[in-house]
Order: sequence, then C-alpha cells, then structure tokens
Amino acid sequence: MELQELLNTLFESIPHPFSKFLQENYPWQLLYSINDFLTTNTIDVPIPDGVTIVGDRIQISQGAVIQPGATIEGPVFIGKGAIIKNGSYIRGGCWIGNNAVVGINCEIKHSIIFPRAKIPHLSYVGDSIIGNDVNLGAGTILANLRHDNKNVYINLKGKRIDTKLRKLGAIVGDKVKTGCNCVLSPGVIIGKGTHIYPLTHLPPKFYPPNKILKSVARITILEKRG
Repeated sequence: MELQELLNTLFESIPHPFSKFLQENYPWQLLYSINDFLTTNTIDVPIPDGVTIVGDRIQISQGAVIQPGATIEGPVFIGKGAIIKNGSYIRGGCWIGNNAVVGINCEIKHSIIFPRAKIPHLSYVGDSIIGNDVNLGAGTILANLRHDNKNVYINLKGKRIDTKLRKLGAIVGDKVKTGCNCVLSPGVIIGKGTHIYPLTHLPPKFYPPNKILKSVARITILEKRG
C-alpha cells in the first residue's frame, strides 16, 4: 500500500503542524518527532486548584478546560476548546487537538489526538494516533508494548514493515467508533468510519475503512441446580 493511499483511508484532513510531515512519512513516524513541535511554555487559561502540572514545554490554548484532578506532564499541546476531565493523566509528549475530550480517569501517553476526538471514560491510549471525530467507548485499551519487547511491525497488504519502535499503539482513522472494553493490540491500523463492537480484541493488522468489526461470542444458558 502506497503512503498516500494509506493516508486517504485514514484521514480526511490532517491538522497543522502535521500535514506537511505526513506527506512524506508513515503516520507512526510522526511519534518520533512530536516533541519537535513543542518548544515553548504558553498557558492561556486559568488552571484551577487540584490540577497537577509537571515539566515544561506546556502549551494550553484559550478556551481549553482543565478540570480539577487532572495531571499534565510536559511536553504537551492542548488545543482550543479541548476538555481534560477529572482524574485524567497526560504524559510522555502529547498533542491534543481543538475540541478533543480526554475523559475521567483516562491515561494518554505519547500520543496525538486529532480535533474533536473523544476518549470519554476509563481508557488507556499509548503511543497512538487518533483521527478526527473518533469516539472510544469506555474502557477501550490501545496497547503499546509486545510481550516479547521486540519492535512493533505493521502489516500492509502483505508487506511487513518494521516501525523501528518498541512502543507503538494503534493508528485510528477519522470517525472510528469502538464499543466498551475493546482492546487494540500494538500495530493495529483502522481505516476511517469503521465501527468496532464491544469486547472486541483486534490483533495487529490493517483493517479497512467503513466496516463493522466484531468478535462472535456464544452465550450458554444453563439451569441452576440446588
């Protein structure tokens, strides 16, 4: 799969400052240089009591909302209208776009969250890229480390690509929706518009756009004894 074909299956638009970079690089390579885009401290909103801010190169735009109980470790960018809710933990170098939501007790580590994406409840997003208007159901986990600690490989149309990253989560295209308690293994790529049923585990591979993905489970009903 050619680079431009891959990008077209993932994103309708790519926010500044990433659009030029992604014309020449695979999406996961963006994670190599995310800190290069974060060079200054600019906090343009009042920070309420109960928020923990650690480190430097922290940029929080006008109109963002940071709720008490959140922990933010720089470097980080938080865009206009973004909401960072109680108990959320943002660390490791993150870029969170305009009007995105990081919800209650979510952890975001070294990830890029495109505008209007929502990660509302109890989720972990590690070393991942989340597209525009994505919605992750409660408890969705984007795992970022193989059990053998080896590099994560991406499988694209029969071609196995070494990402050269030991930690890499998922690349999630625009308007993808996951149900509650989904688990995405390291190296998952999901095309835009695809919906994923609750409790689904996705092994590492490319999943095409505008599909429905679900695990088929069998429920057995037995009579109670005694």
